[in-house]
Amino acid sequence: MSASQSRMPLIDALKAAASQLIVLHHLAFYGPMSDAAYGLAPTFFDWLYEDARIAVQVFLVVGGFLAARSLAPRGAAQFAHPLRLAWNRYCRLVLPLLVAIGLAIACAAIARTWMPLEASVPAAPGMPQLLAHVLLLQNLLGYEALSAGIWYVAIDFQLFVLMVALLWLARRAPASGAYRHLALVLVSALTIASLFHFNRDAAWDNWALYFFGAYGLGVLAFWASGRERLFFWLGAIATMGLAALLMDFRNRIVVALLVALLLGCTRSSAAAQRWLEVRPLAFLGCISYSVFLVHYPVCLVVNAAFARFMPGDPLINAFGLLLAWSISILAGALLHRYVEQSVILWQNRFATLWLALKSAAAR
Repeated sequence: MSASQSRMPLIDALKAAASQLIVLHHLAFYGPMSDAAYGLAPTFFDWLYEDARIAVQVFLVVGGFLAARSLAPRGAAQFAHPLRLAWNRYCRLVLPLLVAIGLAIACAAIARTWMPLEASVPAAPGMPQLLAHVLLLQNLLGYEALSAGIWYVAIDFQLFVLMVALLWLARRAPASGAYRHLALVLVSALTIASLFHFNRDAAWDNWALYFFGAYGLGVLAFWASGRERLFFWLGAIATMGLAALLMDFRNRIVVALLVALLLGCTRSSAAAQRWLEVRPLAFLGCISYSVFLVHYPVCLVVNAAFARFMPGDPLINAFGLLLAWSISILAGALLHRYVEQSVILWQNRFATLWLALKSAAAR
């Protein structure tokens, strides 16, 4: 499948918007520039502070949608080596993350010099803390995060591995009778369990089970979009989501449900996708993961510079917020170009070499 065939402009647009909202949320959440500029637009800053973080739900749903497309486009596992898949996903996530963590450590050192009393500046890490981040275990082991949003990388990996495990379990069952749709049953059951139980208990928020409700909605939306009775299946998904909201209303689940239904409705509609064929959106969607990784250290050091050299003035600090936002996009583009794409290229070359060696050995 070519890139042009596999890319959905709607997904590009959703990822672009969500990543930028996360950057703006962190700019509003971590001072002192936002504190100085707050009086210029208090309602806007309050919304960024409280509600913009819900954009993470977009990434969760899109992640599930894309996982279904790559792992089981027809509802059954299309892979033979689950451990290799998990390793590839780990490398895809962690290698750019390591660069971002290195930048975060350097920027935090600068920020501690210019803002020694700022609570949001991470302390210098020790080796156990660094190792926990490399293994994506920092939250589970109780270590302070070295950068905002790293928790999501760990959750993304957990969700992917859990999805692979469910599909692999279903594949081991007989391929006939009641077992034919076992993957659909397992994913639906875990989605329901998350929506009705795990997602309602914050004690689970370091585990994939807390977030599988949104992720599973994305998976189910992809599978529904490939069926003949599209609106029946999307109606079933909507009923599931609405029932969960009636039990416990959560804004994050509203967003996840709406995004899942939107993706399910528009996947096969060329007209619905065409109007989102906008190059800047496609670009921002492509670099969204790198922007997500690198924006916090950029925002941290810009905050520290303005606090040290230009404190207090609302207009100057508003300019500082725009500057930090712009540099975050630039830094994300560079990380995507020189690290993220290099990882993907390396993985593709390794996969090609592996297939060639297997073919040669079979002769």
